[in-house]
Amino acid sequence: MDTKKSGTVSFRLDSELVKKLRKEAARQDVSLNVLANKVFKRYVDWGMFESQVGMVPVARPILDALFKKFSDKEIIELAQKVGRDIVRDIAKFMKGSMDLESFMSWFETRMKMSNFDMNHSVQGNTHTYIIKHELGKNWSLYHKTVLELIFHDIFQKPIKIEINERMFEITFST
Repeated sequence: MDTKKSGTVSFRLDSELVKKLRKEAARQDVSLNVLANKVFKRYVDWGMFESQVGMVPVARPILDALFKKFSDKEIIELAQKVGRDIVRDIAKFMKGSMDLESFMSWFETRMKMSNFDMNHSVQGNTHTYIIKHELGKNWSLYHKTVLELIFHDIFQKPIKIEINERMFEITFST
């Protein structure tokens, strides 16, 4: 069993905040400590970088409606002209480097922070990610194009991506 080292830290928090945290911990059926770890991990992995890299929260229905307005050609152009470089820069800034391992770690975190269902399996040196988003074919096409560009231009590695309107599947070897 893989156990992580932990440390003890004490905080003074507003009593109303503590009350809300206890209520949420009970709702999730976890201890206050487990919830606090989740909150701090989310902040350290993602939240502290959001404003620095220009991320803004957008409701899914808005994102879905926006992406439906574009043709396949426009989605591919968006991914080529803006998406690849922005994704590369954000991943590098947040992880401190831009190798395959750090990029995929960032990608996994991004999918989790977006509340997408994700399955990652490894067979030998072949990785397969299945991401369920339900944001339409154009959302899948955008990610397919960005990931193909990053794998080709930056990592010089082949990648296989299958898409549909609800999910996309990524397969590559390390």
